[in-house]
Amino acid sequence: MIFKYYMPTRFLFGQGALALLHKQELPGSKALIVISSGKSMRAGGYLDRLTAELDQAGVGWALFDKILPNPILDHVREGAALAMTEGCDFVIGLGGGSSIDSAKAIAVAAANPGHDFWEFMNGVTGGGKTPERVLPVVAITTTAGTGTEADPWFVITKPETREKVGGGFDSTYPVLSIVDADLMVSVPRGLTAYQGFDALFHSTECYLNKNANPINDILALDAIANVAEYLPRAIADGNDIEARDKVALANTEAGFTQSISGCISEHAMAHALSAYSPKFPHGAALISISLAYYKTMIDKGARPDRFIKMARVMGIKDASVPEDFLKVLADLQAACGVAELRMSEFGIREEDLHGIAENAHQVMGGMYTVDPVPFVLEDTYNVIKQSFK
Repeated sequence: MIFKYYMPTRFLFGQGALALLHKQELPGSKALIVISSGKSMRAGGYLDRLTAELDQAGVGWALFDKILPNPILDHVREGAALAMTEGCDFVIGLGGGSSIDSAKAIAVAAANPGHDFWEFMNGVTGGGKTPERVLPVVAITTTAGTGTEADPWFVITKPETREKVGGGFDSTYPVLSIVDADLMVSVPRGLTAYQGFDALFHSTECYLNKNANPINDILALDAIANVAEYLPRAIADGNDIEARDKVALANTEAGFTQSISGCISEHAMAHALSAYSPKFPHGAALISISLAYYKTMIDKGARPDRFIKMARVMGIKDASVPEDFLKVLADLQAACGVAELRMSEFGIREEDLHGIAENAHQVMGGMYTVDPVPFVLEDTYNVIKQSFK
C-alpha cells in the first residue's frame, strides 16, 4: 500500500466562521475579491460582511464581479489585469465554485504577467506549463457543491474552442478556507440540489477511481452518506442549519477526495455538456447522465463491491448487488426533485451528441485513464444518447 497526501489549507468550518476572518494571519496587505456577476453576494450581505472583516484586519481590497456560472478565459485575464493594476498581493474567492475557481486562475495569471493564462492549461490548445509563482488564495464558499475550497483544482472554459478544462497546482490550494453554513441558507432549492449532487458525484467518482486509497475511501463514503441523508432536508427547508452543515461537510470531504484520487469520466462528460451549452449547470449535467453512466459502469463489471458499499451508506442497509446503487440513486433524485431533468431544456441538441462525446475524450481525456474499467468513445456516446430527452 503506497500513497501520497498533501493538504496545506487551513480551514475554519462551522456557523459564524466568517466572523473569525479578521483574526487570521492573512497572506497579504491588499486582496482582489472575486465574486459572480449575479446579485446574491450583495443581496445576502456577504460581500459587506467580508469587506468589514478586511477593514477590521487593516487589509485593503478591490472587487472583480463579472464571474459567470461557467467561468471563461476572458474574465480570468480581466481579473488578473485588475489585480495587477490595483497592486493586490492575494486573491479571495467569495461564492460558489465558479468564483473560487476563478480566484485560483486569476491568482496564476496575475503572478505571471509575461504569459497568457491558457499557457498553464492542458486540453487541446493549452500549453501545459507550470507557473513560476501564484498569488495566495483565500476561499470563502457560500455553496455546497464543488469542494474547491479543499483542493487545488479550477475549471475554466475557452468558449471559442469549446474547451472546458480543469487545471491546478500545489500552489493553487487555498491558504485559508472558510466553510460557514450560515452563508448557504439563501441558496435556492434547485441550486441546492444541483450543488449537492455535484458533491455526491465527486465522492462516488473518487471512490471508484482506480487510484483510490484508504484515506480517500473513508472521506468519500462519509460524504456520500451525508448527502444521501441530509440533502433532501436542505432542499425542503433551506433554514435547516443541521442539514446545511452536513451537506457543507460532505462538500468539503468531497474536495479532500479530489485532492487524493480525483474524478473519473462522468465529470469529463458533464464538462463537455456545459462546454456546448454554458447555461447547463454543472450539477444538472451530472444528474442528467448519472443513471445511464453508472448502469454502464456496473454492466462492465466495475468494482461491484464498491457499488454495494455505496448503496449501503445511502440507505439500503442490506444491499447485496451493484444494481442496488442505481435504485437508491434514483430514489434520491426523486426525493430532491431532479428526477425529470431534460438536457434539451438546457440547450443541448440531439445533433450535438456525437460532438459532445468526442469533446469529453479530447478535452478531459485524462479522466478516462483513471476509470476502473475501460470507457471508450462509443460508451460515452451511448450514455449521453440514452440520457437525452
